[in-house]
Amino acid sequence: MRLAKSFTIERDINGYVDKTKGKRSASERVNELLRRAMLQEQYDRLEAEAAEFFGAAKADRAEAKAFQKASLRTFGRD
Repeated sequence: MRLAKSFTIERDINGYVDKTKGKRSASERVNELLRRAMLQEQYDRLEAEAAEFFGAAKADRAEAKAFQKASLRTFGRD
């Protein structure tokens, strides 16, 4: 379903839309660009989440290795 809205855009953006729309309407081109921008934002957020998750995992891994070494020393004493 389409919804009629009114937005103000900058001249250079309007020029880009006009140059790249081809045979489609400007509205169709703007919707296409907005969908791509929305997906890009989602990918950026996922990438940031993954970097945070795996960054924390590396720190945990170092701690786990230190614990493992200490445990092996303890077993060696037994």
